[in-house]
Amino acid sequence: MLAVMDTGSLSGAARVLDLSQPTVGRHIEALETALEAPLFTRSATGLNPTRLALALEPHARAMAAAAETLARTAAGDPDSARGVVRVTASEIVAVEVLPEILTQFRRAHPLIDIELVASNRQEDLLRRDADVAIRMVRPTQDALLARRIGEVRISFFAHRDYIAQFGAPEGIDDLGRHTVIGFDRGQLIPSARAAVNIEITPELFALRTDSDIAQIAALRAGFGICGLQEPLAARDPNLVPVLQEQISFPLEVWVVMHEDLRADRRARLMFDHLVESMTAYLRSGC
Repeated sequence: MLAVMDTGSLSGAARVLDLSQPTVGRHIEALETALEAPLFTRSATGLNPTRLALALEPHARAMAAAAETLARTAAGDPDSARGVVRVTASEIVAVEVLPEILTQFRRAHPLIDIELVASNRQEDLLRRDADVAIRMVRPTQDALLARRIGEVRISFFAHRDYIAQFGAPEGIDDLGRHTVIGFDRGQLIPSARAAVNIEITPELFALRTDSDIAQIAALRAGFGICGLQEPLAARDPNLVPVLQEQISFPLEVWVVMHEDLRADRRARLMFDHLVESMTAYLRSGC
């Protein structure tokens, strides 16, 4: 059911589940028969969930997360350095920061497989959507083991080719005549709003996307000015700081896991490795 809801079709669900389309169709029919009610209606855009399907969705997702946790736990002895550890982090951290860090972990622990969730959505560790998380905000849930490892500063940057052609803004009020990269439907976090003395709306941006990865790609291509983590910008000599004294704000960085995993060696090894490695990453931008 969840695969059909996520993809909008039986064929899409079949690809995700690595099953044939008729098999997925039979599963849906069997579930509808058991429930004595339809779960989907057909439309020009695909299969749309009924009210019943939408009501069942959170429970189904909780069951799916529990099943994944059960599979990960069964995959190895919690006292041994083997099995599976599921890590979640934001898009930008998962793509730009973690590859080298996870490579080091795998070489040190070759019997531990890693599942990486690259998502700006806050995965629910209490439901065991993931074992260990890197968070850019203070965790608010109870029953979590959380370690604050520092702050990463966000500043504005532009490619040196952009600066050579268009110059750099002299002040915040000058941003209006420049090409700025920013969010589409997302919202500025409170620390970002507090750091900027002008109203920031999507209309300011010449390129609007809620994908951090797309924003960074455009920045590196010389499209325009964009906010970026300072340690990432320090890796690229072509990126020039812009208005750094006027627009700059910190994000807290936390490594988090469920406190019940404290005795799970695989999760604890990953937790400790991420604390150490992410601390080094934050220091690299100093």
